[in-house]
Amino acid sequence: MQRLHNKVAIVTGAAGGMGASIAHLFAEQGALVLATDIQFEKMNTWVQESRKHSLAIECIRHDVGSESDWKSVVEKALHLYAKIDILINNAGVYQPMETTEATSLERWNQILQINLTSAFLGAKAVLPHLKKSGKGAIVNISSIAGIVGGNGAAYSASKAAMRLLTKDQAIEFAPFHIRVNSIHPGGVMTPMVEPLLPADPAALEGMMKNMCPLGRIGEAIEIAYGALYLASDESSYVTGAELVIDGGLTAR
Repeated sequence: MQRLHNKVAIVTGAAGGMGASIAHLFAEQGALVLATDIQFEKMNTWVQESRKHSLAIECIRHDVGSESDWKSVVEKALHLYAKIDILINNAGVYQPMETTEATSLERWNQILQINLTSAFLGAKAVLPHLKKSGKGAIVNISSIAGIVGGNGAAYSASKAAMRLLTKDQAIEFAPFHIRVNSIHPGGVMTPMVEPLLPADPAALEGMMKNMCPLGRIGEAIEIAYGALYLASDESSYVTGAELVIDGGLTAR
């Protein structure tokens, strides 16, 4: 049985990594997907390939920090599919270990705009349509950096704020049967993270064994399966929750 049969999902940051994995998995599970990213050509390449396999995925260029772009995304989803059931706020930038002293105000504002304000704008844009669907779900992709410190001032602040935005909206949206949850990945192999990791596989393995009880880096599909659960009706009594997917890193 397809777990998202006939559900309409918007997935941001879907040019690659976790966003692409989430969008592809959702389509495999019966969702009608609108993938969005500012890197349109990169995203469109895999979307068109997926469509050859009869997956219902469309895509649109999207600056998640732009309120007018959010309006265009919602209009596109309604034009294609006539409703919206699910929003996955995945788009983000990763700038680890950037200290307060080294962070300019411009950089601070940029990171918060992309990582946090985008989730606020997205929820606001889709809310009227999730109300109509009657069983709406929003999943915010935060980070373990939103739970523990040491990951850079602006990045950690943005992900921690997304964690609390999730809880506040879970309470606010509950009367409309809209659930809001967050996922907190640890180390995951994505195009954004890969350049920061040791190139030598043995060095990477050693690093992860020291950091993570499961002793390896995560895969994007492992985050996608968490998003699938939180977006599906299987989690109908789950809202305001934080799903940590980090191989046990924060359990120490």
